[in-house]
Amino acid sequence: MTRTANLPRRKTLLALVALGSIPALQGCFPAAVTVAGAGAVMIADRRTSGAYVEDEGIEWRTRNRLRQRFGDSINVAVTSYNRNVLLTGQVPSAQVAAEVEREARAITNVNAVISEVVVGGLSTLSSRASDAVTTSQVKARFIDDQNFSAHHVKVVTEAGTVFLMGLVTRSEADAATEVARTTAGVRKVVRVFEYISDEEARRLDARIGER
Repeated sequence: MTRTANLPRRKTLLALVALGSIPALQGCFPAAVTVAGAGAVMIADRRTSGAYVEDEGIEWRTRNRLRQRFGDSINVAVTSYNRNVLLTGQVPSAQVAAEVEREARAITNVNAVISEVVVGGLSTLSSRASDAVTTSQVKARFIDDQNFSAHHVKVVTEAGTVFLMGLVTRSEADAATEVARTTAGVRKVVRVFEYISDEEARRLDARIGER
């Protein structure tokens, strides 16, 4: 398959995996480092730059709305990919779960909401740390796989369940799923992909090479 052109692929991805594994420390990083990392990710992404920026905005607006509405009574992670929003985490009741989903659907420019929140006690800090490690391990294993680009698959882990998002072909999805499934600490893999044809993948990858 076509690879992203003019990028030191392994070094770039390893750096991004390292950054992604320590979100709690992001406030300690200079703004320039954060911006540079985001720029590198955007350049290699199959989404348009407009969709990438919109996804960042959707995540911010949704998190802010949920925080204002529910405060610390819920633990819900919001991940937007190509304007499709994945909700993961824990809520105290089925009613709250439905309300969380409604709030996400009300955000401007959201195409779809996939709610994977569960009713139960909020996850512990140690559980969240374990999930962060699992996410990093999956991403690291993606780097060396020759059947797809790690740039094209977003990884979210909640309570040992790995959710995979991205604009990918069926064969790329299968390859990514197999890598994630066989990674230590992964209990289950849930595919939340947006599927594209091989022809569309080649077209998008060619556009990436022109950036």
